[in-house]
Amino acid sequence: MKKKAEHNNNNDNQAMNAYNPLINSVEEQTLLEKNKKNLKDLIAPAGIDATHTNHLEIISSKKKYARTMIVTTIPRMCTFPEFLRGMYTFGDLNTSVFINPISESTSQTDLNRTINELESERVVAMDRGDINRERLLAQKRIEAEDLRDEIAAGFNKLFQASMMCTLFAYSLEDLDKNTEMLSAEMSKTLIGLKPAWAIQEQAFRSNMPFCDNKIGKNHTFDRSSMGTVFPFFTSEVGHQTGIPIAFNRQTGLPILFDNFSPKLTNYNMVIFGKSGAGKGVTIKTITARSSVLMGIESLALDAEGEYGIVAESLGGINVNISPNSKTIINLFDIEPEVTRDEITGKERVALNVENKVEDVTQALLTMARGSTRSREVNELTKQIIAEAVADEYMSLGITNNIESLYKPIQNGEIKKLEDREKKEMPTIGSWYRRILANEKSNTNPDYRFHYSYLVKVMKQYIREYDGQMAYFDGQSTFELLDDVPFINLDISQLEERFARPLAQQILLSWIWEKYVKKNSEDKKKAKKKRVLIDEAWMLLPYPEAVDFLNTMARRARKRNVSLCVMSQKFQDFYEKPEVQAVLTSSDTKLFLAQDKSEIQYLKEVFKLSEGESAFLTTCNRGEGLLKVGPDSAIIAIQPTQKEFEFVETNVNEMKKIQERKKQEAARKSRGY
Repeated sequence: MKKKAEHNNNNDNQAMNAYNPLINSVEEQTLLEKNKKNLKDLIAPAGIDATHTNHLEIISSKKKYARTMIVTTIPRMCTFPEFLRGMYTFGDLNTSVFINPISESTSQTDLNRTINELESERVVAMDRGDINRERLLAQKRIEAEDLRDEIAAGFNKLFQASMMCTLFAYSLEDLDKNTEMLSAEMSKTLIGLKPAWAIQEQAFRSNMPFCDNKIGKNHTFDRSSMGTVFPFFTSEVGHQTGIPIAFNRQTGLPILFDNFSPKLTNYNMVIFGKSGAGKGVTIKTITARSSVLMGIESLALDAEGEYGIVAESLGGINVNISPNSKTIINLFDIEPEVTRDEITGKERVALNVENKVEDVTQALLTMARGSTRSREVNELTKQIIAEAVADEYMSLGITNNIESLYKPIQNGEIKKLEDREKKEMPTIGSWYRRILANEKSNTNPDYRFHYSYLVKVMKQYIREYDGQMAYFDGQSTFELLDDVPFINLDISQLEERFARPLAQQILLSWIWEKYVKKNSEDKKKAKKKRVLIDEAWMLLPYPEAVDFLNTMARRARKRNVSLCVMSQKFQDFYEKPEVQAVLTSSDTKLFLAQDKSEIQYLKEVFKLSEGESAFLTTCNRGEGLLKVGPDSAIIAIQPTQKEFEFVETNVNEMKKIQERKKQEAARKSRGY
């Protein structure tokens, strides 16, 4: 027996030895894991003082106070997304909503009991002659019956929900103040909040991410009202101040938009939409409201003749540029510009002839290429043009010295710079005569062909030779005035294929000189100005025009100017990488209804979601997607009836408006 026992003990020892490596590894693992820090150790405060009845004190590097509040009363009707919006967006606050479904059998039993009680109370009220209470109870009974029937049919369901929030502050005074502010904010939507008196610790634990409701203060919701507690609403697009630009279609709230908000990276805007989507109505509405409410001055480069009525309505100026008009705009006009020293912050008036020579050369290059965009125009042609342009300014003694822009002072008279008379500027005609003279004196055989080409092609722009496109030859007959709410430059009567894009480029250069450069770089002194370029796609086939448009988009913000580019065809912008600066330099983008052939390009460039893309191909006129920086919203632009009188672009609608005006005028004349 003794040997058998010894043998058994040996077997036990062998078994224990077999498990020793596992035991040892567990012991080693326990020792290694013993000092490992978990998430609780990393984020938990040093301690929490829960001895107070109405708040907690969170002890960490800086003491923080917390107060948990419970939703005690709710309105009879809940509205999305306004039900708990004030709580979700209040500030330093955590919110929890515990939702538990109620079984159909329990719902039916409770509703039947409620219906019987309401009916009994209604009969008592009827016997007492209390008609108002009888009607109220009858209405409640009908609502309870409808709810019961919906639940029985599977169209509805009851839920019980417990809602609470925890406020945080770094002082008890701030905590009390925030408590009052939150209670007042929630009372606007008939929601009652009360502090969890004497149960702050349990309430605080309930509002931690443990899914453990220790309070149990519940409210009853049906399926549709339960959906209103979820915090899924669109990001807020817009600003605290500005003009009402549109309504947010998802919330029904108006969107205030300030084109010159310091929150924006730049002030530029691009608007894309197919024909009839509402681009004209949109920008006219924005322009009119900006002028009246914010004092923003606007200038429109009108390719379709749509903005003349806006200029008249706002008390502005309408300028027609056509082969038959007497208006002349000289692309050689040069203006002084106000610059600010980045180190000292002081402003000074400067003249930059080199930049102006480059701008004029680019415009003349576009003219020389013509509508066929001739390949004969190359760097040699550009050099000939640029040298002649520089000689034109030099012949008049115009240099980077600001004094050289003005006529000499007579008889020792002293005048302020702005009161002195400017010299007459070079013109296309004087430049052309210089090209003729240079051709005759030229001895370089490489230049002979280019001189000959310029002499032949540029003749059509010279008034002296009765050129059919000579409306830019001569001294300017029109000045861009300050303090004018709206200036419209109408080029709609020019030939569309080439003359109109050419006029757009020349006028852009002229607008920069006469309208933009006059603005101070000091934002406190500078006026808020907007330049509208309608049908910008016309410029894209011409490289010089695209280059100037890009430059203007990059430099506009420095002069407190917003460049607004509108176009039907986004595909043209997509296929030209050279024009991408216009898009990247525009912090605000508005997409109206798009053609299905265009939407794929918008989706790729601006990273639109599938839902946004689908919406833009199906939305109605005046609806679109507004992107301001990283935020976006689906909007509906709704001009007032008075605004429609001058923003409408549909011919049939314009006829109706004119007819209505005639009828109103006739009634007034009859004394009605």
